[in-house]
Amino acid sequence: MIKRETIDKIFETARVEEVIGDFVNLKRAGSNLKGYSPFNEEKSPSFMVSPVKQIWKDFSSGKGGNVVSFLMEHEHMTYPEALRWLAKKYNIEIEETEENAEEKQRRTERESLFIVLEYAKEWYKKQLFESEEGKSIGLGYFKERGFRQETLKTFETGFAPDKKDAFTKEALAKGYKLDYLIKTGMTIDRNGQQIDRFRGRVMFPIHSLSGRVLGFGGRILNSQIKTAKYINSPESEVYHKSKVLYGIFQAKQEIVKNDQCILVEGYTDVMAFHQSGIKNTVASSGTALTSDQIHLIKRLTKNILVIFDGDPAGIRAALRGIDMILEQGMNVKVLLLPDGEDPDSFSKKVSSDELLLYIEENARDFIKFKAGLFKEEASEDPIKKAELIKNIIESIAKIPNPIQHEIYIKEVSALLGISEAVLFKELAIVQRNQQRQIERDYQRKKQTESLKPVEKAEKKTEIIDKRSVLERGIIKLLLLHGTKEVEIEDWEIKEIPEDNSEPLIEKFNKKTTVAQEIYLQLQEDELEFSNPVFARIYDLIMPKLLSGEEIDISKLQVNFDEETAKVISDIMMEGEKYKLDDWEKYEIEVKSEDQTLFWSVSDLVLNLRRLLIQDLINQTKEELKKEDINAREILEEIKDYLFLFKVVSMRLRRLSA
Repeated sequence: MIKRETIDKIFETARVEEVIGDFVNLKRAGSNLKGYSPFNEEKSPSFMVSPVKQIWKDFSSGKGGNVVSFLMEHEHMTYPEALRWLAKKYNIEIEETEENAEEKQRRTERESLFIVLEYAKEWYKKQLFESEEGKSIGLGYFKERGFRQETLKTFETGFAPDKKDAFTKEALAKGYKLDYLIKTGMTIDRNGQQIDRFRGRVMFPIHSLSGRVLGFGGRILNSQIKTAKYINSPESEVYHKSKVLYGIFQAKQEIVKNDQCILVEGYTDVMAFHQSGIKNTVASSGTALTSDQIHLIKRLTKNILVIFDGDPAGIRAALRGIDMILEQGMNVKVLLLPDGEDPDSFSKKVSSDELLLYIEENARDFIKFKAGLFKEEASEDPIKKAELIKNIIESIAKIPNPIQHEIYIKEVSALLGISEAVLFKELAIVQRNQQRQIERDYQRKKQTESLKPVEKAEKKTEIIDKRSVLERGIIKLLLLHGTKEVEIEDWEIKEIPEDNSEPLIEKFNKKTTVAQEIYLQLQEDELEFSNPVFARIYDLIMPKLLSGEEIDISKLQVNFDEETAKVISDIMMEGEKYKLDDWEKYEIEVKSEDQTLFWSVSDLVLNLRRLLIQDLINQTKEELKKEDINAREILEEIKDYLFLFKVVSMRLRRLSA
């Protein structure tokens, strides 16, 4: 268990904008920062971070909270895992209390898998840099390929000895469970005999965006052995090949800084570019590019440069992946390397400056590249040329921006000598066919679902908890305006008529703070919050507000559990949503809550009081149904409640008049 003092220090030190900035490309939006949602695919930013309040809110998914809850949501960490990750990032030493047997049992399987993978990474590194076999064979291989030791350490490369079970034996001896060694794919159980998956290979750890090891890639060093040149960890609970990119952890800051991601094919391609100073480089690790991988890049930048070597088959396969990038509204450029070169080999033949210059001078817009690539193939053959044009138009149709459609049509028309009218007509046909395909897929899905047995569901009526809505409004006022002074119109009852008509009242104005007025009104009827989260927040902040202390949410974070952190984020960031749309740019005025503060305080508290009085009236009426009761006393009690209800209703009518 992590000591409370350590948790306090972590919350005091960690900055939500720095942590989230490792995962999302954030841009200034007034006093806040905004970016694309890391939880949903979207065309415009809906994710907002408040450095002042140290909270975040994703308006597309409804998620929100503090720095710890972000790691729990995005990286699927447990609360202790998130704290340890932050402690490591900010070099905070963790002090712990000893765990008992029950607490140890609570450690999740997922956490255990990460622990095994971290151990494996360190073990392979030790083999590479300290064992005789590793230094001779592993480091020898990397040295021959021109890699410096600092590059190997940056990517945490390692070496797997050419022995049947060297890793498994040592891991078991260290106390790691065989079950987790098998589930991570590090160990293979073959008819009751355990052997290492990786043997005689140099090892490339595959990191998540946050730097956690998810799996490994291994390259064989003995060319005489008939086996795959590269093998990867199998899919597991923590490793999904289609959702990760090699080098993303090492590249993310440079991707944001350069506002561009360079996409290559292999592990050593990434390392070679990084060593040449081009550190915004990642790889799909030999797999076809997936929508999840594209979305991962889109969090950091909308600009991608895809680098091809001279292999025609490889280029054609990669072109299909680029259409997927276009569909997500991203800007794609491509670069073709000289014949026979790949990013690794080419970067070793030229200087860093020459490599940068080559990229700058030869990177081309994807549509122009595609048109030029097929132009020679089509030559004067009209059938091939027609196929080429359709292929290019299909790519243009993937782009969601209609303005770009027109620009590309003009450029393709000039390049291929085809009239714009013909190209626009073809574009319309392709778009119509795409829409029809979407409709066919939808109908097919509906038909499939209609064949499934349908369980009759009871019709549910959505019930709005009025009290919870009012309580939330009060908490919002306290958080945002608790110490502000307001002028309140108050009433004093001078006479209560016997004919049950409206009482004689005397009105007067008083100056007070928002917190003081809310506190006095709630105390008058001894109101308590029915929602436990609102009650926790109220108990935490009201004493501070009554003493005149401003609420600094960033300093209170340590007191919030995940649920409370989300509620506070929802409330505090609610008024910031309009900034995502830059309404001020269009001179649209958004009314400040300060302008309606008096009305808000009075309306919320009076409505809450009236709701409670109505509940008391209903409860008291139920008492009349019981036997052996004093009906006269109960009727008098109801009469008093009805009078209070009338007074509160009068005040509300006056407020809305």
